[in-house]
Amino acid sequence: QNVAQPWLVYRLTHSELLLGATAFCVHAPILFLAPLGGLAADRYPRLRIVLVAQVCAMLQAGALAALTLSGTIQIWHVLALALALGAINAFDMPARQALFVHMANKEDLLNAISLNSATFNLARVVGPALAGFIVAGLGEGACFLINALSFLAVIGYLVAMRLPPMERPAPSSPWTHLQDGFRYVHRNRPVRALLGVSGAVSICGAPGLVLAPVFADAIFHRGAVGLGLLTTGMGLGAVAGTLGLARRTQVSGLVGVIAASSLLMAAGMAAFAWSPSFWLSLAVMPLIGFGIMRHNASANTLLQTLVPDHYRGRIMSLYAMMVVGMMPIGSLGAGALAERIGARGTVFVAALACMTTSFAFRVHIRRFRQSFEKPVNP
Repeated sequence: QNVAQPWLVYRLTHSELLLGATAFCVHAPILFLAPLGGLAADRYPRLRIVLVAQVCAMLQAGALAALTLSGTIQIWHVLALALALGAINAFDMPARQALFVHMANKEDLLNAISLNSATFNLARVVGPALAGFIVAGLGEGACFLINALSFLAVIGYLVAMRLPPMERPAPSSPWTHLQDGFRYVHRNRPVRALLGVSGAVSICGAPGLVLAPVFADAIFHRGAVGLGLLTTGMGLGAVAGTLGLARRTQVSGLVGVIAASSLLMAAGMAAFAWSPSFWLSLAVMPLIGFGIMRHNASANTLLQTLVPDHYRGRIMSLYAMMVVGMMPIGSLGAGALAERIGARGTVFVAALACMTTSFAFRVHIRRFRQSFEKPVNP
């Protein structure tokens, strides 16, 4: 679906701006609703929240499939369903991220998060490659239908899970509970720094993702298959990066990994922006995927290590806002800027911004680096 949806928008409109608008609709609800999702994850059973969210996501994919296969799909349908998926993810992501610590102890948290990222990105290797051929042969609707049916397996696994009961915080009003989460972030400088760099990297990485159909079709003339291959290349790099992290047994040194990964991502985006051939671009995509996912997995692990469990849902909702919720800002900006200076120039500007972010993070954390590596008690 992640490959077929932007391709459908591009086929219907051939508009860079509407590509950015679609990505904006997918991610914008997370920016505004994720705090409510985090609040729910700290007050109600997290597994139940994830289960309900996955059922809703299945219905969203089914509606997208039905409209596309019937030939009645219009751009406003895509935008509306993208908004619905974003609202679902605003509750799903904080609860799902907060579940990790209940399934693995803190000593194994880095391995658990890295392996989760690796399996997620392994699916990103297989899925987009298949999507390119399915879109070319059967159309986008077939991809949406396959995605909808795949949720049956996900829902079955969630129903079968058994987790120990979670300790509940002392009763308080939802508003007070929500404010307390923001106050915790304000008092905790390392958490603020991690959330800040995650948001900046997300904004900088958005142009390469949202403008990929333009590179695949308008620049390199490779069509949907080319888009699938580019996305697969990024997924291969992401798998390699997260599997490497899964070998680590300590969180020490992850601050350096975060800074180095964002710098590698920036270098890859700069090379991709001015690549003269499709095959060179395909070779560069794994570097971008390696940097993005290694950065995200490291930041996720440090946050989960630093944060007490009774704040976990709210803090992971803010992390979701930074990693996913900031993408609409980058996506919408990328679409608008690309119509003025072109896709290549837009991705290069994003690469320069990412390099600046990496250096700024290094300078900012130099004075309090050791506080990142003092995990709290659960």
